[in-house]
Amino acid sequence: MGTGPQPEPIRFFGTTWVGRDGGYGLRRAGVAVGSLAAAVAGCLVLRLGYQGLEIAAVGGFVNMLVIVMFAICSAVAFRKTWESFTRRPTGTATQDALRSLKAIGFVGALLAYFFRSLAEAPGEKLRREEYETARSQYEKRRGKRTGNPAARKGKGRQGQA
Repeated sequence: MGTGPQPEPIRFFGTTWVGRDGGYGLRRAGVAVGSLAAAVAGCLVLRLGYQGLEIAAVGGFVNMLVIVMFAICSAVAFRKTWESFTRRPTGTATQDALRSLKAIGFVGALLAYFFRSLAEAPGEKLRREEYETARSQYEKRRGKRTGNPAARKGKGRQGQA
């Protein structure tokens, strides 16, 4: 690896997102297909659970409550997962509080992965911006330090004597 800032790896992609090489396109297709397949499988499992509630005859209110709960949790999980692709989380207390809610709404999180992977690696835009900013700052700092400052004449202590 060269000097300077290094790119942050992305899950399933490593650092192939930088140059979009090393099977980047295949990985993106794999993430899209995998997340969609996992979301469909999750929906089937939720359907089996709902059928279990129907068999148990728990009542219409409980059935409605379960549907509304999973819908809200999935929507929140989708939104929070989508936001995590474009900006870093601000507070850890908020993220910890939403962890169980995102686990219940896992279908929403999987769908966010699916839709984002159609355009880019999930989180690529955020990491690319951070990486390019770090590279430009590094290059700017290196440009200021060219040459040996002790070899400069006419300034500093030599010019005063």
